[in-house]
Amino acid sequence: MSTLLPSHLRALRREVADLKETARRGRYAPSPTGPLHLGNLRTALLSWLITRLQGGEWLLRIDDLDTPRNRAGAEASIREDLRWLGLLWDGPVLRQSERRGLYATVLSALRRSGQLYPCRCSRRMLADISAPHGRSGVYPGFCRPLTPRWGLEDQRLPSWRLQLEPGLLRWPELLGPEGCLDGPTEVGDVVLRRADGFLAYHLATAVDEWALGISDVVRGLDLWPATGPQVAVLEHLGVEPPRYWHLPLWMDDQGQRLSKRDGGMGLAVWREQGVLPEAAIGRLAASLELVPEGSCLSAQELLQQCQLGTLRQQLSKA
Repeated sequence: MSTLLPSHLRALRREVADLKETARRGRYAPSPTGPLHLGNLRTALLSWLITRLQGGEWLLRIDDLDTPRNRAGAEASIREDLRWLGLLWDGPVLRQSERRGLYATVLSALRRSGQLYPCRCSRRMLADISAPHGRSGVYPGFCRPLTPRWGLEDQRLPSWRLQLEPGLLRWPELLGPEGCLDGPTEVGDVVLRRADGFLAYHLATAVDEWALGISDVVRGLDLWPATGPQVAVLEHLGVEPPRYWHLPLWMDDQGQRLSKRDGGMGLAVWREQGVLPEAAIGRLAASLELVPEGSCLSAQELLQQCQLGTLRQQLSKA
């Protein structure tokens, strides 16, 4: 695969490999689909802490490729929330919508290498076939042996899938379950370009983790299953995956995870109640027993109180 990448991407790969040997770099990557809820904000705080404790750079990436889901004003709201909490990022805001050329270049190289194939299975067809076997999340490979047909048929284009070879996909996991999934049986051939023409989340995310030199990915435990498809893309690009920290989810009083559907669960309510940024940081940190209940401290003060090993131990108990 490496020889099929354009020369500038091969050079970038060497530069990124050198960077990851000498520096740490983290990222926070929300989608601009609405206000950040408290679980999102706690993840941002921990991502910032873990990166800063290693003396690393912390990037803000807006995952806005799925344009029908984007909401006007959401990105500005995200930036304002992070600034208010004192979680300042390094460099300019990165937007996936401005990086489509990079993703398309990688996608084209994968297709030229013969590692992609067109798939014309509809979601309904896959759901109907897989439901009796309880394997709805794993593509059974119906289109893999067929003669590739890339063009329009019945006014529909195919999706493009990455062909996974037998074997395990592994990644360094520092917090969640062991970083290991069987490619064919637990992940399946990954969609990298959707039938509607949109570049897929797994492609863009994996390419960005590589191209931006991300050494540590800090995100919610609900995204642990997504790591397998992304590691598969990285493996096909011939690069090592970052270290992953899959954080425990924040549950409400009924034991349900917080989500954007939980109205009023973001910073707006706290700010309307007169909560100061230091009290907000205290509440977010106290939810994981990093500080006592009622603590008021800035993000920088929390950083000064933490050590990476101790923080990891505390998160593993949450």
